[in-house]
Amino acid sequence: MKTSPGTGRHCGLQRLAGVILAAAAWVVAAQGSAGGADGPVPAAAFFAHPNVLKATLSPSGTRLAVATAQGAERVGLVVYDLRPPVKVTRAAQFADADIASFHWVNDERLLFTMVDLKTGSDEDSRTGPGLFAVNADGSGLRELIARRWFDAPTGPQLSWHVLNVHYRLLHVPSRGPGAANGEVIVGQREFHFPSNDLVHVRPMWLNVQTGRTRSLDAPIPTGTVDWLFDKAGEPRVAITRDDRHQAIQWRGPGDAVWTKLAEGDLRRLPFLPYHVDDGGQLLVTRLHGPDRLQVLARYDFRRRAVEPEPLVQLEGFDFEGAMIEGRGDAPPLGVHVKADGETTVWFDKRMQALQDKVDARLPGRVNRLSCGRCGEPDMVLLVRSWSDRDPGQLLLYRPDADHWQLVAPVMDGIDPARMAAVELRRIKARDGRDLPVWLTLPAGAKPGAPPPAIVLVHGGPWVRGGEWAWSAMEQFLASRGYLVISPEFRGSHGYGDLHYRAGWKQWGRAMQDDVADALSWARAQGLADPQRACIAGASYGGYAALMGLVRHPELYRCGVAWVGVSDLNLYVQGSVWVNDDVSALGRTVSLPELVGDPKTDAAALAEVSPVVQADRIRAPLLLAYGAGDRRVPLAHGERLREAMRRSGREPGWVVYPDEGHSWRLTATQVDFAGRVERFLATHLAPAAK
Repeated sequence: MKTSPGTGRHCGLQRLAGVILAAAAWVVAAQGSAGGADGPVPAAAFFAHPNVLKATLSPSGTRLAVATAQGAERVGLVVYDLRPPVKVTRAAQFADADIASFHWVNDERLLFTMVDLKTGSDEDSRTGPGLFAVNADGSGLRELIARRWFDAPTGPQLSWHVLNVHYRLLHVPSRGPGAANGEVIVGQREFHFPSNDLVHVRPMWLNVQTGRTRSLDAPIPTGTVDWLFDKAGEPRVAITRDDRHQAIQWRGPGDAVWTKLAEGDLRRLPFLPYHVDDGGQLLVTRLHGPDRLQVLARYDFRRRAVEPEPLVQLEGFDFEGAMIEGRGDAPPLGVHVKADGETTVWFDKRMQALQDKVDARLPGRVNRLSCGRCGEPDMVLLVRSWSDRDPGQLLLYRPDADHWQLVAPVMDGIDPARMAAVELRRIKARDGRDLPVWLTLPAGAKPGAPPPAIVLVHGGPWVRGGEWAWSAMEQFLASRGYLVISPEFRGSHGYGDLHYRAGWKQWGRAMQDDVADALSWARAQGLADPQRACIAGASYGGYAALMGLVRHPELYRCGVAWVGVSDLNLYVQGSVWVNDDVSALGRTVSLPELVGDPKTDAAALAEVSPVVQADRIRAPLLLAYGAGDRRVPLAHGERLREAMRRSGREPGWVVYPDEGHSWRLTATQVDFAGRVERFLATHLAPAAK
């Protein structure tokens, strides 16, 4: 790691400081203008790294830290002192690494992790995020956790006495207004060799000034793999694992020993700890109602059970959110939650009134509020505002003066007026199951002339795929005139436990039918061209693209699969000849239940394995892989390519040597987008009259 030449106070900040301006001008600009644009938006605009990776107010709300590359070649850490006159300091900047994330420890000191955005994602298999500390004025830089096993610090004030790469930041305490805070909690992760299973996380205090560690003043249950702390840093919840069982352990205020609250096998617990406050109140998530949706609820220690009535419940969506802490020992102010898009449930009436005021000023957008001195007369609000067409803007709002300032756009080169609208539709799958489907609607589509469709299948597959927000690949495809259809097929998270479990052992079967049903529905509604469609996706989405060409060849003219699973036996069983990152527990516990057992389900897996069914793939196909991918190794692509060659059909093929399971380099993103654009233009061209 090398510090950048010229790093220091007020160095090279003219462009960034000049971005702060009256928000009234931004509000007009954000509405956009439909006229005056010639030609499609360049691919580089969609896949460029954001201007701002993260922005956070200090605990007192008097400083704003921003991870940004504006005014520099790399993402650095810039701090605004918001007290008049506003001062701007580049607190950390490096010539060979980028700031990835950061946290305020107190009003004077920050922690940050790093990544190299000028190397491909393959680098992640050889380095960790590390952990570093620096003062807000750029002084006192110290390395706390190494990024590599033999990391040799070269910057000023860096120490050889650092923790190794197996340590990770676990918790940053919140000591309250004016209280000194110079320590955080880190955890030493212990793995079983050679299975690579995590078996224990040992927490300890770390001094962010000296780098010294000390033990927690609390017993540590054996086999703890996850922790939950209160704001002061007291360990309250420990998730322990033993063989094939796990348990939730609790240690309340004043308790000397841990108490078991619940237990289950490695895939099921009756509830999951979510948040604990300094008074010992525990919030958990659990399943509720006929659709078995995740809700947020309190745990009742007197009854030794979760309260029956939810604290936060979303209609049609699992609870997924981030708690908004109050100051000091005050209770939480609210929680950010994700329904179709993000919204905020405020427990504090004053903050709800401010939310209403901001939403009225910036209508039709998601407006996330955060503050360092919430509720104080002179508080400053940080507003991150975005929509389906706009990656977002960062603004500062001072309620006492009703004064707005624009900090920065999240991305340059994106005109919201030229972006596509995003909608969530609820349709019925062929067996009657409720099926959420995201549509990204290209601008300029004319009634009676539906555009060609790209069925874009999300990866995972046990994740939620979409939300009402700007997304690069969907917007890029829509800008080229395609309707993008993104189904939340069964097995996806976010829509209830029944929807999730309906996808177990349904790779290539009911999960694949859901993808086909989404396209058929869009065609029946007149939204998509009845003859022109392509199926595409990454990871599991790449698998689904391959199986779409196998199972439903009548629906698709072509397919695009990147970093896609092609050999189910290799995926669920592994091979001594192929190095991947699937743990032993994943192969013995999770994958047999979710995908199939390599022995008892061998025949069923072969039926839905693209490499086995390669001779049934007749449509044009583009394959792309990362040479360093350990999640879906290159062997998946090579085996499928060879099988297709044997059947007489050569697929399109590209391997990115520096990438892993995702494309990190902008050059890779742009090159791949260009290949996809040309491939689709060739195979989805209108039929000749």
